[in-house]
Amino acid sequence: MYRINRYTLKHDNNREERGKEIANHNQVRRIDEHHYKVKSQSRNLEHDVISTESGLICDCEDHIYRKICCKHIHAVEFSVKIRKEVKERNNVVIEQIDCSKCIECQSINIVKHGIRRNKSGDIQRFSCKDCGKWFVFNIGFEGMRVNPKAITSAMQLYFTGESLRNVQQFLKLQGVNVSHQTVYNWIKKYTKLMSGYLEKITPQVGDTWRSDELFLKISGNMKYMYALLDDETRYIIAQQVGNTKYKENINELFREGKKVAGKKPKVLITDGAMNFQQAYMKEFWARPLEQRTEHIRHIHFKNDMNNNKMERLNGEIRDREKTMRGLKKMDTPILKGYEIFHNYVRPHMGLDGKTPSEACGIKVEGDNKWITLIQNAQMSREFTRRTVSQ
Repeated sequence: MYRINRYTLKHDNNREERGKEIANHNQVRRIDEHHYKVKSQSRNLEHDVISTESGLICDCEDHIYRKICCKHIHAVEFSVKIRKEVKERNNVVIEQIDCSKCIECQSINIVKHGIRRNKSGDIQRFSCKDCGKWFVFNIGFEGMRVNPKAITSAMQLYFTGESLRNVQQFLKLQGVNVSHQTVYNWIKKYTKLMSGYLEKITPQVGDTWRSDELFLKISGNMKYMYALLDDETRYIIAQQVGNTKYKENINELFREGKKVAGKKPKVLITDGAMNFQQAYMKEFWARPLEQRTEHIRHIHFKNDMNNNKMERLNGEIRDREKTMRGLKKMDTPILKGYEIFHNYVRPHMGLDGKTPSEACGIKVEGDNKWITLIQNAQMSREFTRRTVSQ
């Protein structure tokens, strides 16, 4: 609670206006969700504003000695408000496919048109009285001998830790007889389909990114997976598999990160490996100081500059690798599939039960997010084909 006196009442409005001016001139730098740096207007330094259980605190003299809400705290409050408003305006909702409209002309003048029977079960057919087309709401799963629920259940089981053969046994208990290779083929097919769709959507990641490497066995050989992770949302921004740990050129990783996020971070946290520094100098370093990304190279485990969030991701992937008994090739769809699972399907306790994509302003509707993603990806592909052919 701030102390109220005549000085505070007289000057608080002035501090609030100056804080708004600081925020509007982008002089607030967000380190993480609890730590901000605010550029001083009178001196060449930055003030630390920290979020605590009792509120925001600042290391400036105005706050320390007068115990009042200083202009730097006001600046952070305005910055958080602006950031929240911008994020809400840019939110993306991936909706479930509406079964009440024609998938060709979007008319609601549709009627049932018999039942199509196949090995996976009965599928209701529809016809549109306006455009004359008949169709089924089986988007993304056309020609499949197994129903969408069984396919997406297999993908969910696999990415939560079951082996391909265990997934095969589960499906067999449900009356679906397929080989473990078929399960892998489903993962390969739908990972490619969803990747092409999701790469067109820009996630609203934060300004602090983390990067680290994880060793993997691919065809029995030691390889390294480099990942770029958003600190705030745990969203995997980019991945790259390399042959070496300290000498691998990871410029493409950082370049891909800028492309996916549509920006570069204000803070990059890595370990002290030289290849991270070289990639940082190539992709994130800039001549004007205001446009330069701060690179934190030395991790201290006793404070907030640890890399625990990155290590948590590495642990997830390592647990998945144990079940797979090693990957087969460097361009395997498994890693990309796990990235989609991590970002769009799996809820995280650290995000209050949200997925990283939801924290980034991308909401996937429906109880079965796999089906929602696959159907929207297929609809997007068909729309692109029609547009090109025209």
